[in-house]
Amino acid sequence: RRFTAEDLFAFANINLDHLTETYNLAFYLQYLAKWPEYFEVAETPSGRFMGYIMGKAEGENENWHGHVTALTVAPEYRRIGLAHHLMNELEEISEHKHNGYFVDLFVRVTNILAITMYKKFGYSVYRRVIGYYSGMEDAFDMRKALPRDVDKRSVVPLDHPVYPEDLECN
Repeated sequence: RRFTAEDLFAFANINLDHLTETYNLAFYLQYLAKWPEYFEVAETPSGRFMGYIMGKAEGENENWHGHVTALTVAPEYRRIGLAHHLMNELEEISEHKHNGYFVDLFVRVTNILAITMYKKFGYSVYRRVIGYYSGMEDAFDMRKALPRDVDKRSVVPLDHPVYPEDLECN
């Protein structure tokens, strides 16, 4: 279901995971106001949060794409396909509502489990971003082409790393 402002007070069980990037309240509210269709939550029948995804549409021309800002699933609900379901939802929105060329995301180069999962979902490493995480840890920019990118040019890997200030969309 769609995320609501009240949900910001109920997702602590998910955000406590050390691999989950957390943001300030204003950041979440900005996403919710600008890109509500990209903010989804999965919950149990009793209302307990299982996971969520938040993203946005950004870029210009052939760089117009969907971006995964955060995807996280509570540890007790992992390995049941929930992350795949949430990613599919974001990809569908990026393709059908925003007519994007690709979907991208950033992941810590040390997060092997997530990298492996994203590769299973069809993502590939497009480039390495030096010092992306607070200047301390590198990230992989991973991408998956959408049908609009017929020649799959958006996912041809760069042969050199970049720095955060070199990114087209921040």
